[in-house]
Amino acid sequence: MRIDSGALSLAVLGSGCLALATNGYKHVYHQLSRRNDSLPIYKNASYCIDERVSDLLARMTIEEKAGQLFHTMMYQGPLDDEGSGKSTSSMIGEKHMTHFNLAGDITDAKETAEFVNRVQERALQTKLGIPVTVSSDPRHAFTENVGTGFKAGVFSQWPESLGLAALRDPYLVRKFGEVAREEYMALGLRAALHPQVDLSTEPRWARIGNTWGENSTLTSKLITEYIKGFQGDTLGSYSVKTVTKHFPGGGPMENGEDSHFAYGKNQTYPGRNLQEHLIPFKAAIAADATEVMPYYSRPIGTEYNPVGFSFNKEIVTDLLRGELGFEGIVLTDWGLITDSVIAGQNMPARAWGVESLTELERATRILEAGCDQFGGEQRPELIVQLVQEDLVSEDRIDVSVRRLLREKFILGLFENPFVDPEAASRIVGNDYFVRLGREAQRRSYTLLSNTRDILPLKHLDESTKFYIEGFDTTFIEAWNYTVVDTPEEADYALIRYNAPYEHRPGGFEAQYHAGSLAFDETEKARQAKIYPTVPTIVDIAMDRPAVIPEVIEQAMAACANYGSDSNAFLDVVFGVSRPEGKLPFDLPSSMEAVQAQMEDVPFDTRNPVFKVWAWVELC
Repeated sequence: MRIDSGALSLAVLGSGCLALATNGYKHVYHQLSRRNDSLPIYKNASYCIDERVSDLLARMTIEEKAGQLFHTMMYQGPLDDEGSGKSTSSMIGEKHMTHFNLAGDITDAKETAEFVNRVQERALQTKLGIPVTVSSDPRHAFTENVGTGFKAGVFSQWPESLGLAALRDPYLVRKFGEVAREEYMALGLRAALHPQVDLSTEPRWARIGNTWGENSTLTSKLITEYIKGFQGDTLGSYSVKTVTKHFPGGGPMENGEDSHFAYGKNQTYPGRNLQEHLIPFKAAIAADATEVMPYYSRPIGTEYNPVGFSFNKEIVTDLLRGELGFEGIVLTDWGLITDSVIAGQNMPARAWGVESLTELERATRILEAGCDQFGGEQRPELIVQLVQEDLVSEDRIDVSVRRLLREKFILGLFENPFVDPEAASRIVGNDYFVRLGREAQRRSYTLLSNTRDILPLKHLDESTKFYIEGFDTTFIEAWNYTVVDTPEEADYALIRYNAPYEHRPGGFEAQYHAGSLAFDETEKARQAKIYPTVPTIVDIAMDRPAVIPEVIEQAMAACANYGSDSNAFLDVVFGVSRPEGKLPFDLPSSMEAVQAQMEDVPFDTRNPVFKVWAWVELC
């Protein structure tokens, strides 16, 4: 299925009539079961999508077209809040924008649904009444990095995608996608800015936590189910569209640094292994992925021009569209044109390889590369200027606008853009969805070591004393056990660590777990005093492949989690739940081995503590 194919419209709509079930909300947009010639064609659901798109496109000014090409952050609150500099009302009414990424944690489903309805009401007040498409970064796990995802809040909480990969269970991945789709749709979120299908071939990279691990075959099988879970078998009025990223695979970062930052702009291929990283994207396209997002990086050591992927015609037009046959929307990553401030940190535009270009020239280059939409920007005046100065033809703009409008029609937004806030409060985070997420957290645990089968702990009573680190005493006290202040007083130690990383400066940059994968010598020495003092069970939040041979050797037991709460850890420790996960990547034995491996080659670290490349069988 290709979203810019005329045949798609007929395949989705049959005779051209689209009938949507209403959700009881007081605002129900036009739903027609027969032709109503008093309406413009684009508002009349009895016409096929191609006719409706063409009719709407013909009515649009260049300013209205330009607005469609921008997709930026929207913050919940008053629509006319000028204090933030990001007034939603002005972006809709003055800049003609209709694609927004909802930012910030969601703590009240009803309030968020009501906010999205207010946004849609504002959109309907414009001349053409084009409904808004609201997108979201991942929201169902434990990510706390504003640049990559948000806390679960009121949503059901699951492990990160690494945890789903650890379970090798396609059925569970499909189930997660279906649950997330229900919760997204209840709030009016119709676009998922995920899945992230980059291969974690460079273990130092800060964004591994949202990948599916190191194996391209496993990633491909699981993300196929992920996309189907969100979109259904056919993209339509009950779908949440997906944005597969980061083309052509963001894993092979030079020295593991990230291309949000100038020092991490290079994506390198010493093993000449780019084709391996394309495998998940081929699977996503075969699964009807509707959008693809290139990464910021510039390719080094390939046949391609060393400029950022969204500026790179060889990557977007020749490789993605030509060789791989992708016909959908290409949405750039955030902030390629305009310098900005994120979390108080000055962030230059990620125009890697074309830094010397003006903003106007950058916009031109992105369009020439074959991209359709600018992420994280609200600069439609640049597009208007390009057309007025004959630097870019209006026909070229129409190509992208047509793709973007067609998707809105397919999603049924023109028929009913509204949601039911009361239903949202019942659906989002309901008991069944929460139970599924909690079960997945527990099942995804990986048992790395278990000396003398210490786990699960046995023969405990109210006199058992625990020394703990990394979580609150109330979790232990809820089991009626005692928490003590020192390892010497304890019968057991329970310690939860983040995988090691180097702290970076800056409000935004500090949120990235980057650099060394090993604990520093001071921390190693501190831990080494605990392990011989008391039987110790260590739980590592494995958002990157940690270099922790000393933990595995010295602690009585070591577990890996991929996003879990402390209750999940204790359920594993006390035998309420059984860990079933397998590592989604090798665990290196040393930083020297990490530094010696090739960034683009999977399973390339020498003498890993655990080698798991063969563990790709599926349940």
